[in-house]
Amino acid sequence: MSLIEKIDKTRIPRHVAIIMDGNGRWAKQRGMIRSFGHENGVPTVHNITEVANDLGVEFLTLYTFSTENWNRPQMEVDALMHLVVTSIEKETPELIEKNVRLTAIGDMERMPEFARTRLQKCMDDTAHCTGMEVCLALSYSSRWEIVEAVRSIASEVKDGKLDVADIDDAVVSSHLSTSYMPDPDLLIRTAGDLRISNYLLWQIAYSELYFTPVLWPDFTKDDFLEAIIEYQRRERRYGKTSEQVTNDKE
Repeated sequence: MSLIEKIDKTRIPRHVAIIMDGNGRWAKQRGMIRSFGHENGVPTVHNITEVANDLGVEFLTLYTFSTENWNRPQMEVDALMHLVVTSIEKETPELIEKNVRLTAIGDMERMPEFARTRLQKCMDDTAHCTGMEVCLALSYSSRWEIVEAVRSIASEVKDGKLDVADIDDAVVSSHLSTSYMPDPDLLIRTAGDLRISNYLLWQIAYSELYFTPVLWPDFTKDDFLEAIIEYQRRERRYGKTSEQVTNDKE
């Protein structure tokens, strides 16, 4: 039986988030500079977007560049910025053809103007698409996002638009960048590190976590399918007992 045949099409995660890790290590193993690894990670983004769309995933959020990544050597940062926009521009016609919408979350004001402008055009060009959404987390960190949400909530309280007693989980969620998305059902991290790296910390409270040692440039469609199969093996209880979950299904 093939991997695709093992997947229950009725239990596809609506939202998959991925930490695309290992590009630098992949390049280092080959005696190349880090940007070589980033370049070779681009085809993986294409392939995983394609298979996720084919499966019926509704939201695919990719950790593309964190706020902490601004601390990397300037040469690498510049190469990454150019690579992101040129790759997205190249992919945009196919995204439109496949009815895939492109969006982004993060502190876009920190992005170079050329990158911000060209990325915005790609997002505008796909805005009419109604299929899967590919969301790039760019200049993003969860702590930044939560601080921004707190500031927004505090401002509404100050202006008398919101009562402190009314602040709850739903209010916080509604002030996050991802307010219109369901929380990730599945978070995948490649390259073996067992941490979240400041990514969607609020949203992944009940996400299933899947770690693989495979470096991002080597991560294949089959590796993605394996992650989906593992996700479907798990019982999502949300604090309930197994018996309660079973009764809820009956």
